[in-house]
Amino acid sequence: MHSFDGPGRTRPLLRRAALLGAALLAVAAAAPQASAAASGPDRGPSGGGLSAVIRYTENGIPHILAQDYAHLGFGTGWAQAADQACVLADGFVTVAGERSRWFGPDAATDGSLSSASRNLTSDLYFKGVREAGTVEKLLAAPAPAGPTRDLKELMRGWAAGYNAWLAQNKITDPACKGAAWVRPVSAVDVAARAFAVSVIGGQGRAVDDIAAAQPPGRAASLTAGPAAGPAADPAAAAEAARAFFDTGRYDMGSNAVAFSGATTANGHGLLLGNPHYPWQGGRRFWQSQQTIPGELNVSGGSLLGTPVVNIGFNEKVAWSHTVATGTPVNLHQLTLDPADPTAYLVDGKPEKMTQRQVGVRVAGGGSPVTRTQWWTRYGPVVTGLGPGLPLPWTAGTAYALNDPNAANLRGSDTALAIGKARSVAGIQDALKRTQGLPWVNTIASDSAGGTLFTQSQVLPRITDELAARCSTPLGRATYPASGLAVLDGARGDCALGSDPDAVQPGVFGPAKAPTLRDAPYAENSNDSAWLANAQTPVTGYERVWGSLGTPRSLRTRGAVEDVSAMAAKGGLTVADLQRQQFANRVPAGDLAAADAAKACAALPGGTATASDGRPVDVSAACAVLAGWDRSADTGSRGALLFDRFWRKLTASTAAKDLWLVPFSAADPVRTPRTLNQAAPGIGRALADTVAELGAAGIALDAPLGEHQFVVRGGQKLPVPGGTEALGVWNKIEAPWNAAAGGYPEVVHGSSHIQAVGWDGGRCPVARTLLTYGQSSNPNSPHYADQTRLFSQERWVTSRFCERDILTSPQLKVVWPRERR
Repeated sequence: MHSFDGPGRTRPLLRRAALLGAALLAVAAAAPQASAAASGPDRGPSGGGLSAVIRYTENGIPHILAQDYAHLGFGTGWAQAADQACVLADGFVTVAGERSRWFGPDAATDGSLSSASRNLTSDLYFKGVREAGTVEKLLAAPAPAGPTRDLKELMRGWAAGYNAWLAQNKITDPACKGAAWVRPVSAVDVAARAFAVSVIGGQGRAVDDIAAAQPPGRAASLTAGPAAGPAADPAAAAEAARAFFDTGRYDMGSNAVAFSGATTANGHGLLLGNPHYPWQGGRRFWQSQQTIPGELNVSGGSLLGTPVVNIGFNEKVAWSHTVATGTPVNLHQLTLDPADPTAYLVDGKPEKMTQRQVGVRVAGGGSPVTRTQWWTRYGPVVTGLGPGLPLPWTAGTAYALNDPNAANLRGSDTALAIGKARSVAGIQDALKRTQGLPWVNTIASDSAGGTLFTQSQVLPRITDELAARCSTPLGRATYPASGLAVLDGARGDCALGSDPDAVQPGVFGPAKAPTLRDAPYAENSNDSAWLANAQTPVTGYERVWGSLGTPRSLRTRGAVEDVSAMAAKGGLTVADLQRQQFANRVPAGDLAAADAAKACAALPGGTATASDGRPVDVSAACAVLAGWDRSADTGSRGALLFDRFWRKLTASTAAKDLWLVPFSAADPVRTPRTLNQAAPGIGRALADTVAELGAAGIALDAPLGEHQFVVRGGQKLPVPGGTEALGVWNKIEAPWNAAAGGYPEVVHGSSHIQAVGWDGGRCPVARTLLTYGQSSNPNSPHYADQTRLFSQERWVTSRFCERDILTSPQLKVVWPRERR
């Protein structure tokens, strides 16, 4: 690896950088393309080895220049390893099914690649995937059903780049320094990680229940988790399914809005993307620019371990994703053979389940732990979907989980195709051709002023007609409530079927996806497609895509209020997007704070009764609530008081008792509203909150940032923003820890933020912010640099064009090469 940097050397550095780029382009023009067929996913790179040029600018953002996809993958894998070696290595241990070997079978996973509660169940699932050859079969499938040659080359190069960095550098991150579990990987390992991301909303959320499924009569000790309890009654099942698939409860979410040229100052489009993702672990974003001259030039955020930009922009388009409401799985209720509980009937004929014997090595040596998994034509047998929806395997009935994304390794191809699009129409075409997005919506704008919202995700082909005709009694409860279909697996005529424009059987074709083109604004905050534009509602889709005419979250309501007002005002610029990101308006406060203050002031003697029966003087809280500025800025006084009060009130009081004006589908953004000041929960919530803050020594009017913060390098950094319950656009979720000062660490929330527009020139106008920084290594200079910017509500000016990259005052050029 060559490196060029240093103070006082700007002009020689620029010359050197230009020479490197010129040399690379010359190599690209002369060198033949490596054969994907000859070098295969697990074989080493052909020729003299892979290389790339990486130009680092402010905040450690790499601009990766390469001659083809294998070399681009090499540079991307190298650069990701340099920033995130330990997090990446931990994820590769997960998808190899070796967590129990290295970390013990009973330790909890970090939850980044599945919902497994402990290492043993995680390993049983992922080891089963590897031993079944699932990923290899998907890699071998020809495009478009399988991945393209370009993507295979990217994955091959990424593995080589990651391995080269490990071989040529010493890890300084204490999380894995000197650890034996940090090892080289193959392209199949990279694909296995992509597979885990694809199924994270389906099989990945049922890992414990797949591992636990055993026929009736098997000893409990054979199960990998708790046995399923009794079947839920229909009403309870409907509520459990609704909660299980409620996007507001995920640790992934997002806001995004695209504005058309009709609303902007210059007729070009605008896009603000604000994904909400975990701040630690393997689902962090990582920022880069990827360039193959004449082929690809895209900048944005990548999920760790992926070789492509997942959300970002190029010269002509910008896009982001939000977690969609489509239910990505369905269940098939099996009628079992009376003589054999491991056989099920289809049209009266028995079919044997397939047994997968999976062995997992555990810490301390000894014999592997071996379990049996049970699979059907529909998918694995499961014992439930979370603790609230048990699906017991009895002598007569079992349940199989159908996850179409278990046959989808196309997500990175979709990202690659979007990155090459030149318009929102081109993005639509990319989505139609690749059909790889497993659980997200796409919101986009372009330099010509176009906008796009589309829910083009891979969903089981559950039509309302099929659900009505084939639902079991359980399905008749769960489908209307959540979109979870439970179909009669004993009937062949209840198969999902196929759409003619779908690239895999059993899923909807892209023509069925809820879509809105060229609206003045297109916005989503993890509710269904219905109010992507409140003035032009999206309708006509099947229930499995999401709900229609139902209450929206406070975050959706606040977002629609904000962006519709912005669109109506017009003359918008990138600066308006930046202001929206950090407005930190609290919609719940606008709706309820004044009435809560009045209810507080009306309490006899200023006293309320806490949950434990104690009287509490809450009189001081009344003025704080009344005087609060209704924002979640770090300096807002009263924001913390309202936050704690609101959480307690909404947890104990049903919506029907909370609001005087109920929800109306004719006025979904403004209803429900008007806090019921007589609701008995108000006094109790106030008393509990005042007592809680008092016991913690926190003043009722303390500035939010004194008690919502992170500590990086020994420095306390105030964090702006608010929770899902408050409806704040700049979403921040942090566990309450009174002993540590309030909210002392962010778990998930605003992550890779981008505000993008165009001004008629060759370069997009973009401001970005990666809230947690590029690196998880506390010894890295990029461990907290952007967290400090986030704390101060400051942005990074994107360097996209060559002149901007080469004139960076912090330019550092490296040329990593594979040593053979």
